[in-house]
Amino acid sequence: MTNSAVATRYANALADVVTAASSALRPQDAVAELRTFQTALAGSPELHNALITPAVPVGRKRAVVTRIAEIMKLSRVAKNFLLVLIDHRRINLLAGIVEAFEVVLDERLGFARAQVTSAAELSEPQRGALNAELERLTGKRIRARFGVDGSLIGGVVARIGCTIYDGSVRGQLQTIERRLSAET
Repeated sequence: MTNSAVATRYANALADVVTAASSALRPQDAVAELRTFQTALAGSPELHNALITPAVPVGRKRAVVTRIAEIMKLSRVAKNFLLVLIDHRRINLLAGIVEAFEVVLDERLGFARAQVTSAAELSEPQRGALNAELERLTGKRIRARFGVDGSLIGGVVARIGCTIYDGSVRGQLQTIERRLSAET
């Protein structure tokens, strides 16, 4: 099984827990807590090595994670999830699991993810208008991530799943080129 498939399985299991009616932890809080731990893990090579090295006993790893969870004031759900990852030697997949977890939560909560690339940085009103237009086009709530690509010349390209909305100057020029080529 690939690492992304494993990450998705763990993400789905965690999503089942945090989206259950009896869960005291809000999904966005779970994401924030796991991101906080992930940042600490990425920022400390010593911690990272200690948690992924097979030479360190699982009991010591669990003690370290428990202590860090207490210091960070992580919820019981987040702490227990991290301990499960330690027990199953999957802590090295934490970044992929958190990313997959966010995707799974978005799907379950009715959001579509959009990667929006523009020729220049968009202002907040432009981002809001673009987000509203994408929501109108898709019929879903949109979580957009914005980026800049100077090669676009002008305009915007939005990717939602496998659908691309190309409003860039480059895209329009390519469309004109295809039409002219087809006419000759």
